[in-house]
Amino acid sequence: MSQKVELDPRVNAFRTDLADLALKPFVTAEKYVESSIHQCVCGIAPLLQAPDEKAPRVSEIRYGEFVDLLEKRKDGFAWVQNRNDRYVGYIRAEGALNEAIAALMNRVIVLHTFVYEEPSLKAPVQDRLTLGSFVSLDGEEGDFYPLASGGYIFKKHVAPTDEAQTLDYVFTAGQLLGVPYLLGGRTALGLDCSSLVQLALDMAGIDAPRDADQQQELFGHPLPCHWRDVVWKRGDLVFFEKHVGIITDHEHLIHAD
Repeated sequence: MSQKVELDPRVNAFRTDLADLALKPFVTAEKYVESSIHQCVCGIAPLLQAPDEKAPRVSEIRYGEFVDLLEKRKDGFAWVQNRNDRYVGYIRAEGALNEAIAALMNRVIVLHTFVYEEPSLKAPVQDRLTLGSFVSLDGEEGDFYPLASGGYIFKKHVAPTDEAQTLDYVFTAGQLLGVPYLLGGRTALGLDCSSLVQLALDMAGIDAPRDADQQQELFGHPLPCHWRDVVWKRGDLVFFEKHVGIITDHEHLIHAD
């Protein structure tokens, strides 16, 4: 007999008509499927709540990230789960996903950079990548690296993964000051409160969930006294109702709003 439990649909792929085969012991669906791994090969793929261009953006898939593909629909949308933070949603599949998986040994270390059609700053731009995006390089040409997925990226804008890591996540968060707020955004082109924390921690080598309540459950604990009496330290995460920020000193914090 299967055991039915309450699962968070944000990070578990199930619907009444279709569900991840791995969830069969826990959920009831008309059909179960085994997912296949794909890689995001566009700068940003909006992850939507429903297979509709006007549906709310719940998150984003960044270039280089791996997803589990559960359904490819006739309307061009794909139902996927991000392998990094397990978030589930729909993306436009064309031009965004590739079945060929490339090894990711380098990361983008600037807020954003361009992918050029040729190894020249004067060449047409074919995409834009953002801070933290994993890239697979295929040799080098002058001041550029060819990408395994096509196009060229400026050498100084990428570094090996271990060198790209910035343990001071408060510094990384500070680099993102001025980035516009975007609900569901997850890159240096647009962020929400929890993705600011997620990206800053990610660049420090710390895995963090996507949403503020998930982050609070993982990192948070009740305050021992009134918040005004707390001795705040640089790097403390502060959780409010559906919100999160990063303490920079005893008087300031960085947050997206």
